This record gives sequence, C-alpha cells and structure tokens, in this order.
Amino acid sequence: MRVGIATDHGGFGLKQELVDHLNAEGHQVVDFGAHSLSANDDYPDFVIPLAQAVAAGQVNRGVAICGSGVGASVCANKVAGVRAALIHDHFSARQGVEDDHVNILCLGGRTMGPAVAWDLVQTFLAAEFSQEERHLRRLGKVASLEVQAASALKTERRKNRTA
Repeated sequence: MRVGIATDHGGFGLKQELVDHLNAEGHQVVDFGAHSLSANDDYPDFVIPLAQAVAAGQVNRGVAICGSGVGASVCANKVAGVRAALIHDHFSARQGVEDDHVNILCLGGRTMGPAVAWDLVQTFLAAEFSQEERHLRRLGKVASLEVQAASALKTERRKNRTA
C-alpha cells in the first residue's frame, strides 16, 4: 500500500519509527515531513500536503502525527475528501475505516508509545471500507457538506469582488 505520513516536532520520533515499520512490511512510504526536528515548525505545513495527496489519490491512506493528534485531525479534515480521525484504540482504527471510510489516521506523538501506535497503524491499514448502503448514505450526507461549504465560499468571493 502507498502510505503517506506527516508530523511536526511533536511526533518526530514516532514518525521515524513508523516509517521504519512500514518500510519493513513492504509498504511504499511517502514522507511529507518534517524531515528535521525543529521546535518552531507547524503541523499544517506537513499535514495539509498529506491530506491533499490522500484526497487526490496520490497515496492510499495517511498517518498524521502531532503532539496530541488533535491539531493534525482538525487540519486534515479541512481538506475536501479527507476523513481523518484521532484514534487511540483498535476498535476505532478498524471500524473507522469499515463504516466511515476514514483515510487518515491521526496519532499523538506525546500521548502513546511506538508499540501501540504501530499496532493501530497495522489495524488501520488492514481494514477495508464495507461499501454497505447505510455507510454510503451517511458518507453522502457528509460529502454534501463539503459541496455546500465550497459553494458558499464561491458566493462570498463573488460578493467581495463586486463590492
């Protein structure tokens, strides 16, 4: 599987451990950074390109890490087509993909150790979306929010240009 991964300083060490595991398991890893440890970096600089790559189908799934995982989750979910979730347990790592078609797993580099993180990544990558009608229906409702937001933004931009 082609897996994208991104972090800021809050998950820098965890990212490298996960990259090593992913490579050892034969996954093709696309590393969106950070590529060096800097306490002044910002997770959106790395998470946004990851989320865009997931939405564009350039990578199959993504793993986004920051100190708590919260900021990475909020940031990734601003990209249309992304369904990112902060996960701390195996049930949610599997069910999030099966029912909600989660495509980015968010983790906290300061909230879990590398063994637990690797277990969650493995569970996330092994899960498959169910394609059940009820799940497709629900995802359609969520996707319509993205369309509405994009339409509202276009309208607002037009108003600003003519004002």
